[in-house]
Amino acid sequence: MVPDEAHTWQFFRAGGVDQVLIRNGTDIARIGQLDQKLWVALACPASGIEIDPRTLALIDTDGDGRIRPPELIAACEWACRHLQDPDVLMQGGDTLALDAIADVEGEAVPLAEEARRILQLRGKEGADRLSLADVTDRSELLAAMRFNGDGVVPPESTDDEALQTLLRRIMKTHGAARDRKGLDGVDRKRAETFFAEAKALHDWQTGQGTEGTTDGTAMLAAAQAVGAVREKVDDFFARCRVAAYDPRAVPALNPSIEDYEALAAQADLRMQSDGIARLPLAPIAAGRTLPLLRGVNPAWAEALRTLQRDALPLLPDADGAHLPDRQELGEADWRTLQDRLASCQRWLAARPATQLGALSAAELVDSLALQGPLMQLIEDDERVEPHNVRIGELEKLLRFQRDLLTLVNNFVAFKDFYRREGAIFQAGRLYLDGRSCDLSVAVADAAKHAPLAGLAKACLAYCVCTRKGEKMTVVSAFTAGDTDFLFVGRNGVFYDRQGRDWDATITKVIENPTSVAQAFFSPYKKFLRMIEEQVAKRAAASDTVAQGSLGSLASTLTTADKSLAAGAKPAEPIKLPGRVDVGTVAAIGVALGSISAVLVAVFSKFVDLGQWIPIAVLGLVLAISGPSMLIAWLKLRQRSLGPILDASGWAINGRMHVNVRLGGSLSQTAHLPAHAHRVLRDPYAERHRLTGTVAVVVTLCALLVLAWRMDWLDGELPPALQRNPSAVSAPAAPGA
Repeated sequence: MVPDEAHTWQFFRAGGVDQVLIRNGTDIARIGQLDQKLWVALACPASGIEIDPRTLALIDTDGDGRIRPPELIAACEWACRHLQDPDVLMQGGDTLALDAIADVEGEAVPLAEEARRILQLRGKEGADRLSLADVTDRSELLAAMRFNGDGVVPPESTDDEALQTLLRRIMKTHGAARDRKGLDGVDRKRAETFFAEAKALHDWQTGQGTEGTTDGTAMLAAAQAVGAVREKVDDFFARCRVAAYDPRAVPALNPSIEDYEALAAQADLRMQSDGIARLPLAPIAAGRTLPLLRGVNPAWAEALRTLQRDALPLLPDADGAHLPDRQELGEADWRTLQDRLASCQRWLAARPATQLGALSAAELVDSLALQGPLMQLIEDDERVEPHNVRIGELEKLLRFQRDLLTLVNNFVAFKDFYRREGAIFQAGRLYLDGRSCDLSVAVADAAKHAPLAGLAKACLAYCVCTRKGEKMTVVSAFTAGDTDFLFVGRNGVFYDRQGRDWDATITKVIENPTSVAQAFFSPYKKFLRMIEEQVAKRAAASDTVAQGSLGSLASTLTTADKSLAAGAKPAEPIKLPGRVDVGTVAAIGVALGSISAVLVAVFSKFVDLGQWIPIAVLGLVLAISGPSMLIAWLKLRQRSLGPILDASGWAINGRMHVNVRLGGSLSQTAHLPAHAHRVLRDPYAERHRLTGTVAVVVTLCALLVLAWRMDWLDGELPPALQRNPSAVSAPAAPGA
């Protein structure tokens, strides 16, 4: 192995930047040793680029949605550490030979061993290659496994009916957890909570007291009956004591007539309504006993009947005998009954808070007996989790083998972009205005993207693309052709990297020159456009004036007709709006004469230049087009890819120039095929015969004047028309 300090890198020049060339797996393994100042990008978004989002998520270890150099370096080193030969990363593809996987020291389950286990589960025992589909299609894997390592045990995972019943009981009382197969089951937390509550409830049940002659069940029923009416019975005897203290309080202690009227006014009065339940158990009087069967509050009648049935048998009469048919309860007996049931009531108050109240003592005992087997099932399932971790690492290795080289060639260097192999930031191709644009980047927010992207000095068109309810925004760079017909609202078609077609509509245009040639004609186009606009404005203004004059004339004629009909004296002749006076005509003539004189003088001076006329024409053209061409040349030299990507969330480290040659390959105009045949006759072509004839005549006249000024025609013309007759008639020199 080559020592770290002796590793030799190779670079290629593109976009005005030296970029590293990834030649083999060793370059990928040593990518962390390359100075990051030489990296093309220092960050990129983990979504919206043409790499599997799952692969990017595996590289984005901190989950912040961005890929940075430390994360990419860690991914490269991890992949090379788990491969026998890092050159496997240069092959790509989504299958991996088992003998190419390296065993890393310290791993409990080697990746190669786990790969063989997966192939065996899929019925491919003996296969020597593992595919990405083998580890990503978890449903088939889980179907082949009894336990899946998630720690959730569904009833379907065991054949023991008692365990199945217990699992369903826990799911009913404590809820269910969803396992990786999509089945409902019980996890460790729910099982431990259930058994803890079951043991506490069982201990409470077995610790209840059985005082007196009755058994524990009767004592429990009596305590529950007393507890149900304790507050209302105490309230009744307290009111009776107050009545005994002062008889005047009796009316106030009993419900008033207004209380009963309020009850009677209720639309749907029920026996258990709150209004009735708030009334005393029975009418209040000094020293009165509490009736249990007749003359009691209807809302509490059933509870008092239960008290009479279950609790009063615990009260003996004066001779010590029990009176189960007692129909009244005195205050002293009530105190005695509470004292008798005090220990049982304390036991009831100590009942643990649990969701298992509906379970009987036998069900609790059966459940506790199965605690060991159930927890063993959960442990067996959890023991499989390390295998699931290894499955995830195999998926990671296969994805890195397929995508890591592509990411390096679009992050550390932009090899795929400058070699026109399709960079990961290129969203697709836009067809619009007779051109195709390959430099199209997905944009999240065009309003935020445009200010920074405008610094790229490129002609950019933001397009909203729609397809079957889907919507996205892209920005496309037009780097060839003209920009005369790029405007908001134009429609085109966008093809994404998967080949799907989208309707594209321009929503914003950032204008910049696309070439020096386009800038050459730009001033003339602007001049013609200005003339057209001025002519249109003048025509519109003249039409408005004419319409107003005609309206005035019509009004005047109507008035005159009415006057004549009324016998009025005829008015003076109406002056037509189109008639002008002699002074105006004279002024127009003087102006036209002055303009003609100036034009003749300019043309004469131009003709006097003689052989310098071509240079003068060239100078005039340069004076008009030169500034525009110079500005275009400067902008084309500054045209860069960086601002477009920076605005999309990248961190571009270099300027990444897009020169004319590269730009010409990114946007291509329409051209006929090489062996195509054209029929030149256009039946709908515009016919400008007079204009063409005038242009030919003017051109010929200009050439004749130039030849006459250059004395080229003196030998062919009669003396009266010769410009320099002396040069033609002079005798030849002696000896000539």
